[in-house]
Amino acid sequence: MAKVKRPAWSFSSFKTFEGCPRKYYHTKVVKDYQENFDTPAIKYGNEFHKAAELYIKSNKPLEPRFEFAKPSLDKLNSMGGKKLCEFKMALTENLEPCTYFAQDVWFRGVADLLIVDADTGVAKVIDYKTGGNTSYADGRQLELMALAIFKHFPEVTTVKAGLLFVVANAFIKDEFMIDREGEMWKRWFAHYEDLITAYKTGVWNPIKTGLCKNHCIVMSCAHNGRRGD
Repeated sequence: MAKVKRPAWSFSSFKTFEGCPRKYYHTKVVKDYQENFDTPAIKYGNEFHKAAELYIKSNKPLEPRFEFAKPSLDKLNSMGGKKLCEFKMALTENLEPCTYFAQDVWFRGVADLLIVDADTGVAKVIDYKTGGNTSYADGRQLELMALAIFKHFPEVTTVKAGLLFVVANAFIKDEFMIDREGEMWKRWFAHYEDLITAYKTGVWNPIKTGLCKNHCIVMSCAHNGRRGD
């Protein structure tokens, strides 16, 4: 196998690769197809995230359309500890904290809300979700956030994490202890090596799903029902 530069990754890029290596190849490697991030749903999500950030960080009042989330945000805001909004975390492959765009960055992640209580060694991390359906919630995102927190905040030994579905009024939570850090990283390194194998071999097999025909942007794929050829 040929040597390849080991690319930086995030939970979202991992999800793309896991869902369909062919799509990952076209959107992340050769980049001949680009995702549309200007949809109404994505725009709404981005605007909510900004509103929540300013509400907690600067006490800026919520717009009327986001008032429904005030009780949840107030509860989070009342918790003790240092609050960090939209907090960027990055690690080298040696699992050392680095800047987000460092030359040797290996992993990147952003915590929508991180609350660190150095006195108790407990951190809370929340990821806001504005979708109306919790069926496809993936808690593995929380595990990665916890692992990054352990490295950026050595005083933290416990991370209480949650996916807060503000529209669906649901909260999916989990808890991570530092004594399980090794086994958790072992799984993620294995996932990363699957990605590296694809880079080395040049094999990016498509995975057919119910979304291929009408939703996938990779028009050249045989599973895309909107192919123009």
